[in-house]
Order: sequence, then structure tokens, then C-alpha cells
Amino acid sequence: MVDLRQKTITGVMWSGIDSFAEQLVHFIVGIVMARVIAPREYGLIGMITVFIAISNSFILSGLGSALIRKTDCKQVDFSTVFYYNLGMGCILYLILFFSAGAIADFFKEPLLKPIVRIVGIDLIIRSLTIIQRITLVKRIDFKLLAKITIISSILSGIIGIVMAYRGYEVWSLVARMISFSFITSLLLWILNRWRPTIEFSRKSFKELFGFGNKIMISGIFDTVYRNIYYLVIGKFFSANELGYYTRAQTFNDLPSKQITSVISRVTFPILSEMRENPVVLKGGYKRMITSTTYISFVILAGLAAIAEPMVITLIGEAWRPSIVYLQMLCFVGMLYPLQALNLNILQVQGRSDLYLRIEIIKKLLAVPIIIVGIIWGIKVMLVGMMVNSLISYYINSYWSGKMINYSMSEQITDILPSFLVAIGSGLLVFVIGKLIPGGYLMKMISQLLFGAVIVFFVSELFKLAPYLYLKEIVLSRFNSIRTARNSSI
Repeated sequence: MVDLRQKTITGVMWSGIDSFAEQLVHFIVGIVMARVIAPREYGLIGMITVFIAISNSFILSGLGSALIRKTDCKQVDFSTVFYYNLGMGCILYLILFFSAGAIADFFKEPLLKPIVRIVGIDLIIRSLTIIQRITLVKRIDFKLLAKITIISSILSGIIGIVMAYRGYEVWSLVARMISFSFITSLLLWILNRWRPTIEFSRKSFKELFGFGNKIMISGIFDTVYRNIYYLVIGKFFSANELGYYTRAQTFNDLPSKQITSVISRVTFPILSEMRENPVVLKGGYKRMITSTTYISFVILAGLAAIAEPMVITLIGEAWRPSIVYLQMLCFVGMLYPLQALNLNILQVQGRSDLYLRIEIIKKLLAVPIIIVGIIWGIKVMLVGMMVNSLISYYINSYWSGKMINYSMSEQITDILPSFLVAIGSGLLVFVIGKLIPGGYLMKMISQLLFGAVIVFFVSELFKLAPYLYLKEIVLSRFNSIRTARNSSI
């Protein structure tokens, strides 16, 4: 158990560096570029997001999850999935290439035709990296992934910024996307030892696809659901409105989805090792979900509270309409970790069939939300997304709770203190922002400092379990580093 705990801590640390370094660089680069690129240009990229995202779901196909879950993977398994990914990437690129004109006509934006054809190349590049990533994930070697991600993010960011300031507008966004994938792929192939062999096993594919196909279909449903709003806003509203929504979603995704992604990516292979011991599995999962929600609740509540001074300070007055979208999305994002981590248990237990059925039911609930949004506007649609998040959490937690004897009521009891601390501190931070005189920069800095002090004080005062657990991990890591330094002197 000590070794498993150490693997988890190390994996989370480097996976966190990998994910957050990428997002931090993209965030900073995005701020710089948003000051010279109009919301409309971001809206154009948002219009094609759903098509690229769905294509990526087909390429991933759930086979990656099947490989990670499988304990006795052979070289032929990896090679089989590699050739499937590459073939599917090429096929989907051709489909996008010849569909580009229809996509441009659908949105009544002629410029989308060349954009789709260039951005589509990203599918082929990414298909070359999937197995490289999976081999590193199975080894829990997130340190190498982190280094590659940081280098790729910085270099692609420089390319994007230079092109943006030279007046390339939307093409600077395209170049940044393509260059990031290309540099990442190049470094993975140079630095990772794995190479495919010339073999494709139908038996291996059938075995992996038996589990992975349901994950793939579930992933497609989830991808459509998460990106359909881009399509709807782009079709029925303006490119500017989609640009505002896209920027708000980008701010929101950094804390909500990135934190969850880091935890899920590291703990999936580790929880898979625990699945034969229900008591250990429940204990590990309980700590995972309480720690993740503590972090995400606090950050998202704070983000909603400082949304106005942050948006105006970082990207300018032109993006003011995105503030209210961001505040509403923060409350949607609070429930995302609970949904995703509960679904993770179904994958760990091998219930991809149930995973698929749940995803279909939840995504069908999005249909009335979309209709309401088209009729009454984006803000009403966002309220519908909040309601849908609550319903989705109930469905997910009901089934995962039955599998590991960790019911929704027990989950709520465990996470409620963190939620109350987050909401309470968020409200205080919001009020402080209204009372403090001066410019937006001063307001934002004051709110951040005040919020951090309040959360720390309340968490210490009431001895919140997830706070104490995270504090123990941080102190343990700090002591390990200090001990290592002292021993080397």
C-alpha cells in the first residue's frame, strides 16, 4: 500500500504538472492573443470544434482505456491499436476534407472551408501519438509527458503569438493548434522507447474493442454533448457570441476539467489494480473524490467571484459579454468532477455496457436544453445545463455507488463541507470586490488574497478531511525533497 500511495502521489504530481503547465501556457498565450484577435475569430474556431472533437473520439475508440485496464498487454496489442488509430485518423481527415464546403455553407462562413481542411491534419498527427502516450501512462511515467507538454506548449505559443501580432488573425490560432500537436508527436517519438511492429491481430483487436467500443460510443455521446453548444450558438447566434462563450468555457475548463483529468488519468490504472478488494477500492475512491471536489469547488467559486475584474484585466473590455457566461459555467463545472469520477468507477469495474447506457440517457436530456436555448437565448440554455448537471450526477452516483457501496447520500455528506466553504468564501470574495475602490487589477489581487486567507483559515478551523489529506501530501513531498537535498550535501 505504501508503494501504491507513493506511485499515486508521484503520478498525480507529474500529471498535474503536465496538464496544468500545458493549460497555464495556453492560458497565458490565449490572453496575449485575445488582445489582438477579435472574438469573431475565436468564434470561427469554435464552429468547427464539434467536428474535430467527434473525429478524435472515433480515433481514440475506447481502445486506449482497454489497454490501460488490461494487466498483461503484449507488443501485438499496442501495435494493433496503433495501426487502427492511424488508419482511422487518415479516413476521418478525408471525410472532413471533402465535407469542408458543406460545413462552411451550414454556418454561412466561407472562410471555414480552408480552415477545416488545415485543422483536420491535426487528426493524423494526434493518431500517431496515442499509443506513445498510453505506454507512458501504463508505466505511470508522467514526468516525461510533462516535459514534452511544456516544451510543445511554449514553442506553439510563440508561433501563435508571432503570427497574431503580424496580422494573421484566425490563422494564428490554427497554426498554434497544428504546431502543438506536431511538436508533441515529434518529441514523443524521439524520447519514448516504444515502436510499432508490423503486425495486426484480429484477436487482440476484437478483445480490446469488446470493452472499448462501448467506451467509444459513450465518448462520442459525451463529446457531442459537450460541443453541441458550440454548434448551436454558431448556427443560431453570431460568431461574436460564440467567441464570448468559447473564451468563458476556456477559463472554466482550466480548474474543472483539468483537475479531474489529472486525477482520473493517474488513478484509473491504480484503481484498476484495487478492483479485487472492494474495501480498499472504496477507501481510495473516497479520498480521490473528496480531494478533487475540495480543490475544484474552491477554485470555481472563487473564479465566479472574480470573473469581472479578471476578464477585464486579462483580455480587455471587448470581452465583457463573456463574464456572465463564465460565472454560470463555473456552477456547471462544479459538478463535472463528480460526474466524471463516478463514471470512472464503471470503467474500473469493466461495466462499459452500463457506462454506455447511462451516457445515452444523460445526453438525451440535452435535447430540451438546446431547444430552450434556441428559443430563449444562451443564458437560459446555461441554466438548463446547470439542471442537467445535477440530474447527471444523480444518475452517475447511483450506479457507481451500488458497485462499491458508496451511495450518493454518503458522497454528499463527505463533500458538503467543502461545498459550503467554497460558496461561503466565494460570496465574501464577491462582496469584497464590490467594496474595494480602485481599478480592476487591484480588485482582482485583493480578492485573490482575501479568498486564499479565508479558505485556509476555515479549513484549518474545522479540520476539513480533504484539506488535511492534501496538506499531508504536500508536507510529505516537501520533506522528501528536503531530505534528498540534505543527503546530497
